[in-house]
Amino acid sequence: MNKDKLTCFALVGAPNCGKTVLFNGLTGSNAKVANYPGVTVERREGLFVDDPSVSIIDLPGTYSLRTTTLDEAVARDEILGKYGRKIDGIIAVADATNLRMTLRMVLELEMLGLPMVVSLNLIDVARSRGLTIDEKKLSELLGVPVLETVATRKEGIRGVKNAIANLPQNSAGIDSNQVAQLLESLDSNALYAQVEDILAQTVKTEMVMPKWHQRLDRLTLHPVWGFVLLLLVLLLVFQAVYSWSEPVMDFIEDFFANLGEWVATLMPEGILQDLILNGVIAGVGSVLVFVPQITILFAFILLLEDSGYLPRAAFLLDNLLSTSGLSGRAFIPLLSSFACAVPSVMSARTIQDPRERLVTIAIAPILTCSARLPVYALIIGAVIPDQTVWGIFNLQGLVLFGLYFIGVFSAGLVAYIMKRLARRKGSIRQFPLLMELPTFRLPNFRHIFSSLWDKVKAFLKRAGTVIFALSVILWALVTFPGAPEGAAGAAIDYSFAGMLGSLIQPIFAPLGFTWQMCIAMIPGIAAREVVVAALGTVYAVGASGSEEAIQNALVPIVHEQWGIPTALAFLAWYVYAPMCMATLAVIKREVNSMKKTLMIAGYLFVLAYIFSFVVYQISIRIF
Repeated sequence: MNKDKLTCFALVGAPNCGKTVLFNGLTGSNAKVANYPGVTVERREGLFVDDPSVSIIDLPGTYSLRTTTLDEAVARDEILGKYGRKIDGIIAVADATNLRMTLRMVLELEMLGLPMVVSLNLIDVARSRGLTIDEKKLSELLGVPVLETVATRKEGIRGVKNAIANLPQNSAGIDSNQVAQLLESLDSNALYAQVEDILAQTVKTEMVMPKWHQRLDRLTLHPVWGFVLLLLVLLLVFQAVYSWSEPVMDFIEDFFANLGEWVATLMPEGILQDLILNGVIAGVGSVLVFVPQITILFAFILLLEDSGYLPRAAFLLDNLLSTSGLSGRAFIPLLSSFACAVPSVMSARTIQDPRERLVTIAIAPILTCSARLPVYALIIGAVIPDQTVWGIFNLQGLVLFGLYFIGVFSAGLVAYIMKRLARRKGSIRQFPLLMELPTFRLPNFRHIFSSLWDKVKAFLKRAGTVIFALSVILWALVTFPGAPEGAAGAAIDYSFAGMLGSLIQPIFAPLGFTWQMCIAMIPGIAAREVVVAALGTVYAVGASGSEEAIQNALVPIVHEQWGIPTALAFLAWYVYAPMCMATLAVIKREVNSMKKTLMIAGYLFVLAYIFSFVVYQISIRIF
């Protein structure tokens, strides 16, 4: 269908007002998700279920046309037609439980002169809490149709459709320059006074929160018990992402391992078989193995957000994180980094401030993910004695805890430095976090499942293609050229990866790294946990056997051939080492800038190099 012939309506509303639920009801399952050009903000667009000539654009949540965040700027620019699409009308979604916050935006939208209908959503929640709103009087004062709606019910969807059908046609476009001047000259005090006057005439009774809501608010926002509850919730999320996903991830790994064995029995040995097994199947497996963690993490985030708890958690943590230039919104993404940086980077989308979001993405790879644990286990087992200290602590366990602590401390320090640099440029938030705390409510599981599928699908379609392509390229590097006839060493020694490892070894010589270590680091780009298997291949102990067997065989080699200073330097390297290929691809997808992606990878490389150099030079003098 020709898009120019579509009648296009913009769906505008504040966050947590039920706007996206209404969008799903209006468009059904035919919505498409894409990015706005030049930014990472997503756009959702769909056709009316009963009328494919009407298109609905679900704009990012916004409180005002006078923007303070990237999402709000995108919403404003879409309404003004700056993305090449003429907006024929507006569906303004107002939260009936917080009408004061929404009316200001509705009055600003009226200035545009576009046909508009106001959906007074969550009216069932407002009524259950004693709030009475005269929607006819509100419609009279605003000069536009006002509908009481419950976005989850068919009658509310039907009412919005009928109201849109009766709106006058918009033949004239919007003069964006004139609108910008009007917004600039808008008197905030006069606007708020107008809002209060409308509320005085339309709101008949005040809303009274039920006792359970008041008690829950006192608990979740309490300076002590609120933190205790938050820690329990985060422990549950962390346990779910880290442990609950493990059986599914193991199943995916076993499935692709069995698939590889089955394909190997069908295809003759040769380069094509190696490509299919170690390039295609391994590449697809490396993408899908992250899906359980991503699904569980985003399911919890959507559940906590839809219930109204996540904004309270962000508010509670704001003072603590503000010392490093972050806000409470960054905590959930950073916590998930301990499982995997891929879902951590993706979940940073919940952060509205672009600078804070970029900083969160930049420091997420420093926190110790589960993929580092095989490397940590190898080095700790090789150089740290298995003994008890202070009567109760295991020395190897203390070292592992120290590595986690170094990651957390370094991430906070980097965020603090970025805050100082941003302050010099005048690009940092100067005020405490100001946010609306929505009412507690039962989550809408249909909306959660729909949003969850969109996020998982986005990962598979966008990041997955990049990861798969890079996996095939990496396979070529470790495969070609093959080992010459009668070669004594491992085949990887003679490959492009082996040549590259030998070439870069002088760069890492000040860290005490051997050429074998440099070769193993190259396939480690695909995933950090591959490093142990790659070392097993280089030292010819990993031709067969489980990962545990390979690790046990490598422990004496690391202890005897590397020495303690080199082993500690290698351990220090992987505290800060640039992220794996999957994380790199997702960062590129999320920040939408190769320059920023390379800068993040670059600063991590510099940190890893400096830290490893210091550790090696100090430990070589001690040991």
